[in-house]
Amino acid sequence: MKETGNNGNSKRFGMVIDLDKCTGCGSCMVACMAENNVPFKEDETDKLLSITWMRVYQLTNGKSYPDTEICYLPRPCQHCAGKHEGHSPCVSVCPATATDYDMQTGLVSQIYTRCFGCRYCMGACPYHARHFNWWDPVWPEGLEKTLNPDVSVRMRGIVEKCNFCFQRYQRALEKAHFEGRRELEENEYQTACTQACPAGAIVFGDLNNPDHQVAQIAQPDAKHHGRPQNPAVFRLLEQLHTNTKVYYKTSKQWVREAGYNAEALKKQAASH
Repeated sequence: MKETGNNGNSKRFGMVIDLDKCTGCGSCMVACMAENNVPFKEDETDKLLSITWMRVYQLTNGKSYPDTEICYLPRPCQHCAGKHEGHSPCVSVCPATATDYDMQTGLVSQIYTRCFGCRYCMGACPYHARHFNWWDPVWPEGLEKTLNPDVSVRMRGIVEKCNFCFQRYQRALEKAHFEGRRELEENEYQTACTQACPAGAIVFGDLNNPDHQVAQIAQPDAKHHGRPQNPAVFRLLEQLHTNTKVYYKTSKQWVREAGYNAEALKKQAASH
């Protein structure tokens, strides 16, 4: 069943994250791990070996007290479309077609059974949103009963990442099909991080649907690769023309500048 938006075009799922609301609590990270069976180790102190589909960075304006300001920036996979729709950095380099761009939803998928662990996609991703699974996932006794049956458990030696909880989209489509509907309501498909955020900082929906809140906030300009027309909204590393579907909203100019400047973002994130 091909699902289309109100304007007759394919879906373009994305999110807006309000950084002025985000408290850095990490609820989105926990919800993501629980929903998507993201493996964890007994010792998670080595972040180079840990897997976190959603990671929250702490940024600062670099000024001394009392002028210090702190901002928390959640970073899922940005689901890049590329300068030419479908030419995502990771998709373009994968030799096994283990990652693909879905023109009907705008989502960048990860097909685990095709991945052989070359990690080209990790090198191509400018957002460090992809993680290599260095070990076979093992859950403490009893915890395997909490795994989500709609999500496959990934094996050692492959790359994994955020997929905007695509299994929830499939479940919503099946329900709509059973009820004889071809169109989903806005709240029928929501990511786990969106629903778990206690501050309501994450808004998810179809960027192509003007009735959806995410489109009303971001105001993406289709003629300019989805660039936000809302002056309070920006995308990470816009100068790379990756055409991402994750938008950030803030009233702080220094945060917008950090999100645009690769070196500034790297230095601030590394310092924490």
